[in-house]
Amino acid sequence: MSAGSDRHFCIRPRGVLRGAVLTLVFTGVLATAAATGSLPRRDAAGAESPDVARTSTVDRAALNRAAAAAMADGKSGKQAAEEFVSRSGDRWGAVYDKKEYADFEQALDGTYTGVGLSAGRDAEGRVKVTRVQAGGPAERAGLRAGDRLVSIDGRPVGGLSVSEVVSLLRGDGVPGSAVALRVERGRSAWTETLRRARLATDPVTVRRLDDGAVLIKVAAFTKGAGARVRDAVRDAPTGAGVLLDLRGNSGGLVAEAAVAASAFLDGGLVATYDVEGEERAVYADGGGDTGRPLVALIDGGTMSAAELLTGALQDRGRAVTVGSRTFGKGSVQMPSALPDGSVAELTVGHYRTPAGHAVDGRGITPDLTAAEKAEERARTVLSGLGGGS
Repeated sequence: MSAGSDRHFCIRPRGVLRGAVLTLVFTGVLATAAATGSLPRRDAAGAESPDVARTSTVDRAALNRAAAAAMADGKSGKQAAEEFVSRSGDRWGAVYDKKEYADFEQALDGTYTGVGLSAGRDAEGRVKVTRVQAGGPAERAGLRAGDRLVSIDGRPVGGLSVSEVVSLLRGDGVPGSAVALRVERGRSAWTETLRRARLATDPVTVRRLDDGAVLIKVAAFTKGAGARVRDAVRDAPTGAGVLLDLRGNSGGLVAEAAVAASAFLDGGLVATYDVEGEERAVYADGGGDTGRPLVALIDGGTMSAAELLTGALQDRGRAVTVGSRTFGKGSVQMPSALPDGSVAELTVGHYRTPAGHAVDGRGITPDLTAAEKAEERARTVLSGLGGGS
């Protein structure tokens, strides 16, 4: 990803923070937290335990000193930084080496290097192909959803986590590098050698519902996602309602969430936040569609930048929110380069909705709770608002 203003928050009145990528959650951070067991604990109702309701911020200067001191003693600066972040209580903090951070940024750019398949576990615990990306190496080789993965480059995957399987599939991240997959389909088994490629993700999908409404599903706020939402709204038929599906959206770039908000708002406040004690704000651009009926679908997987968008639409009375309470990830991370070239993503502040509600550790409660058949309920609400035929 190239450095540029499209990677930053839209900040007023103090202007853009140059040289900083401010995000409200990256998929890579979540994967790291899940793998290490550092995700915040939740009770049966989905609320975070009180002892983790706030996130500590890390002294970045002290972190750099610790990493430099470790390197001077011949130790790993990255390991020293990981220990420092772990002791700090920053549950969203993470440390990456150069390659990991490059992969991290590539994912935010809406691209990745791989073979174009998604994997998951079935009821028997076997690793299965859950999705094959159109035009990718896996599809060209004839792989399809439902195929079972037995091994990758000769390494059995049965005892590996899904994140470890994905890591093996992506390998060193070099397009053109080979990876051998042992695949089973029914009673057949074979080994398929694929060449990794640079692939684009598709974070926004749009489809017309049978009642005339438009469903816009946003999986993540990677680069360009906000413009895709804005274009989908502009292209929607006159009078058609919009069902904005943010379920399972793990967040991404706040600037993209602000562009998405601009599709539905005529300017104004999207969120406020603080960076190391200094108050700032995110604004929508003017000219959005403020009259089209809008319902936002949310759930416990709606996180961070997606929560920022949800809070703006809800607080400003622009959308009816339907589903279940969102995750509650409302902290701001900023990268800090370390002396050995690794990068630490550290929590530097927290954001609030336009009405001043804190999200971190609390989440956003929908206007209409619907644990089951949420989409059906949302479509009924949208129809009642005049958004369907």
